[in-house]
Amino acid sequence: MPLLPSRPRTIRVLVLGDLALDVTLAPARPLQRGTDVPGSVRLHQGGSAANAARWLARLDVRATLVCAVGRDGPGRALVAALRAEGVLVRAVRPTGVRTARIGMLVDPATGDRSFVAERGAADLLRRGDLEARWFRGVAALHLPAYSLLGAPLGEAGRAAAVLARAAGARVSVDLASAGPLLAGGRAAAQALVRGIAPDLLFTNQHEAAAFLGEHDPSRLLGFAPVAIIKRGAAGATLLVRGPSGAAAPGVRLEVATRPFPAADTTGAGDAFDAGFLASWLAAGAATTPAALRRAVVAGHRAAARQVGTPRPELALG
Repeated sequence: MPLLPSRPRTIRVLVLGDLALDVTLAPARPLQRGTDVPGSVRLHQGGSAANAARWLARLDVRATLVCAVGRDGPGRALVAALRAEGVLVRAVRPTGVRTARIGMLVDPATGDRSFVAERGAADLLRRGDLEARWFRGVAALHLPAYSLLGAPLGEAGRAAAVLARAAGARVSVDLASAGPLLAGGRAAAQALVRGIAPDLLFTNQHEAAAFLGEHDPSRLLGFAPVAIIKRGAAGATLLVRGPSGAAAPGVRLEVATRPFPAADTTGAGDAFDAGFLASWLAAGAATTPAALRRAVVAGHRAAARQVGTPRPELALG
């Protein structure tokens, strides 16, 4: 059963950010110091931006990924894998640096993940690499927060938001990971997001609390007119700024969804973002309760498919 009704691929979304080699360690039982345990070690296509682009393509959106990869075997294999999924990949290939690699340890009991990141080429996308023509006809630009951090990638992410606005596109931001986002302090992180002024702000409960310094998520509306707080298998909370423009909810929706088992939650948040965006843009980016509920359900379905389907092994040669 399709996640969204079948339609021509007329909606275009550009995603900017990381394309990485995921090295996933999934022990069959808890790790033991000084010895080994059985499990699996697998290579997959990774990167938050790439995950979102791949799911957008699966949902019949014309997805473009703008990224940087190394001039190496993993970089070539990752680009080929995404293109095979229908993503238009505009990859810059800086010399002398490896394609990004992310080591992920999956907790055998909860499916939660811990990461070791070698960002490599992913952080070397430059604002000068961007072309205004890539943004023409694009309905939305999606930016994981990783794409706004560091230099030169962060400069490219901020420049992309300007180009997207000039082309009439909407902008969505996912706070992605509290640690990197808040590395320079909460005030700096808030100023960064406020400067982008996204139309949609995706986050989860932990990221929202860390970003705001409090547990009431309504202050997210000071950064975007629509905020989506993902609650995993339980659904999502949606906040819509009131008609006066004040940073207070005019609409607050608690959308419950059917729980699903998750042995590995890798990429679920990115899949949710893609499902939400595809549904929301198909509805004309409406902020009515009905349209937003449908978008949450579409995001939930994509996330459930992501965690319920074995991730394909990446072929390096």
